[in-house]
Amino acid sequence: MRILQVIPVFVPAWQAGGPIYVVYNLSRVLVKRGHEVYIYTTNFLDTKRNFSFSKKEYNIEGIHVIYFRNYFRSDGILISPAMPYRFLNEFHQFDVIHIHSYRGFQDIIAYLSKKFSKKYILQAHGSLPRIMAWRSLKRIYDVFFGYRLLRGASKVVALSQVEAEQYRAMGVPEERIAIIPNGIDLSEYADLPPKGCFKRRFGIPEEKKMILYLGRIHKTKGIDFLIKAYAHLTNKMGVKDIVLVIAGTDDGFLNEAKALAESLGVSSSVLFTGFISEEDKLKALVDAEVFVTPSFYGFPIAFLEACAAGTPIITTSLGDTLEWIDSKVGYVTQPTPHDIAEAIYKIVSDKELRKKLSENCENVVKSNFSIENVVSKLEDVYKEVFKTDLLKPR
Repeated sequence: MRILQVIPVFVPAWQAGGPIYVVYNLSRVLVKRGHEVYIYTTNFLDTKRNFSFSKKEYNIEGIHVIYFRNYFRSDGILISPAMPYRFLNEFHQFDVIHIHSYRGFQDIIAYLSKKFSKKYILQAHGSLPRIMAWRSLKRIYDVFFGYRLLRGASKVVALSQVEAEQYRAMGVPEERIAIIPNGIDLSEYADLPPKGCFKRRFGIPEEKKMILYLGRIHKTKGIDFLIKAYAHLTNKMGVKDIVLVIAGTDDGFLNEAKALAESLGVSSSVLFTGFISEEDKLKALVDAEVFVTPSFYGFPIAFLEACAAGTPIITTSLGDTLEWIDSKVGYVTQPTPHDIAEAIYKIVSDKELRKKLSENCENVVKSNFSIENVVSKLEDVYKEVFKTDLLKPR
């Protein structure tokens, strides 16, 4: 099949977050299975700049990547006027159109597909809830534009049962919802670095235990809860042989997070690394006793990465939930500093428990979340949509 993937941001803007990794890995496997994969995306690099490009099309590991110039960088709104014009000339060439966007300029591809009776698949990647900024505008968008795009999709892809329910609440019929989780390339975790590499790289004493947060530094991630939990752990519970590492790109909350650590008297043992490379990420996951993300929406790839490296995970009931995160792989706590601190302490203080959780983490990922299994499920959806598109009246 000839497949078009539409995503606002793609490589090399790795620091923009999980959907890039998802689409990149999905596309690589689809190409290996004989499909032609095209990517429509923008030249966004980060919140301060776009990257330059000179070709109309790039070949990245067999994937045909078409970049369109971005003219706006605010709250994730990336405007690329040339994208819909090219799509109007090419849409008839594609067997499947998969749009990895909701409430963004790239939704115009869904609108044009609907207008010209071309079937499309839409995947929101956890962006359905109206949280944080622009709530009223999001509601207006949904009422006048978004609901019709969701209901007009041949299929929508939900990452979990929670997201499936969010689609249903927005009027998408049950039979059009496909639940397909994120997946990772397990071969990247077959030969992990030895313990201690990350600690040496960032000057952390070897005997110190390590709590790790890995992701964008954004208010919705609950990083303030984590810092308060760490302060509770060290100041009130007396646990001193432990450091907190917060790794990731600033998304508007870094200064506030640093100020909070300072005000709680723990800034000397809270390390903000900024964006880290794939190599350093693996080293960090190996060195961490526990991986903590207090709040999330959708299905963060980082949970799978942590489990693949054998690192137990902690999250809270704040935000979305994932059915597979339970006491076998870590803890889901109440969103309070005390509860998060207690969960961290249970794991870091009990070597046997940590070993058991680590083994369970690896088994869960291998059994359920390999990229090959995920692509097989996605191929079934593609074939179903392609078949119904062939059968429609011309």
